[in-house]
Amino acid sequence: LALRKRSQLGKLAPMPVYQINVNGQPREVDAPAEMPLLWVLRDLLNLTGTKYGCGIGECRACTIHINGSATYACRVAVSSVGAGQIVTIEGLDPEFKEPLVAAWEAEDVPQCGYCQPGQIMSAAALLSRTPRPTDAEIDNAMSVNLCRCGTYNRIRRAIHRAAEGA
Repeated sequence: LALRKRSQLGKLAPMPVYQINVNGQPREVDAPAEMPLLWVLRDLLNLTGTKYGCGIGECRACTIHINGSATYACRVAVSSVGAGQIVTIEGLDPEFKEPLVAAWEAEDVPQCGYCQPGQIMSAAALLSRTPRPTDAEIDNAMSVNLCRCGTYNRIRRAIHRAAEGA
């Protein structure tokens, strides 16, 4: 967690309080303005489904949705969220989550599993805007999410399976 800065008088300066909406619930957090949303979610709100991978937005393990768009929580400062609607893997709509999780299991996608919450969040964002994506659309949407185990072909099959409702 970030440390509070000391004022000129040597007292701890108060941290700003942010009102954010997470998984449909208004939440209040005391955090430095520059604190990444990833740490707010994990450390302050105990929503640990969003994973820390690289901290620089390259691996996308920390993918969440803000106003329906896939966003990388490690790259978003809590002060920039404003009235945005944040959805984590814990709060993902069952309409998307359940078919995706079932398809992930049916296609044996998870290996180590670490990237899977971010992968599923990216897949859900894709399916919400493109209910029947082509291979090219899947590859384009999912290419930013890294999987160290290399299950990209299984991920593509799982997204097709979820889109078909199978």
